Amino acid sequence: MSFRVDFSHQAGKFLKRLDRTTASRVLDRIEQLASDPLSPHHSRQMETMPENRYSRVGNWRIIYRVDETEGTLNIVAIRPRSSAYR
Repeated sequence: MSFRVDFSHQAGKFLKRLDRTTASRVLDRIEQLASDPLSPHHSRQMETMPENRYSRVGNWRIIYRVDETEGTLNIVAIRPRSSAYR
């Protein structure tokens, strides 16, 4: 089952500002997450906010929530590692 991906306003805006290479890597990871968002190979649960998960792409973090009842993957934020967990 593939999940539908929804971007928050902030995440969509930040994705547009990334360079092409990084944006491509982030979008590839989001496609992987859409097919299996709870995979321990691609993501982990956040300790500070247990309802969120994160996935690492180099020095970038994709923070998202999974809504299994509606089949959606809500991308909350795309941030550099230095500010992702604040």
